[in-house]
Amino acid sequence: MVDMTGFVKAAQQGVVTVVFKKIYDGEIRVMPCTLNRELSENNVPEILEQKDMGDNIAVWAMDKMEWRSFRCDTVIEWFEGYPAEMAS
Repeated sequence: MVDMTGFVKAAQQGVVTVVFKKIYDGEIRVMPCTLNRELSENNVPEILEQKDMGDNIAVWAMDKMEWRSFRCDTVIEWFEGYPAEMAS
């Protein structure tokens, strides 16, 4: 299992990309996301409690412009910023 320590704080500060395996079909999902109010166009509430060590994390998906969630035990990796194919 990937260490999720710091994920929530990084997502509150900016865009974070999470790579995980979808539980329904096993497809690999690369999802740029945020918990930053401004970057989400005010879709993230001012008071939103998320924990790095929970079973699931809900985030604002930047590519879908909707709320999405993922199970922490399906995460392959996460990193700050957009994936390379979206960065340009």
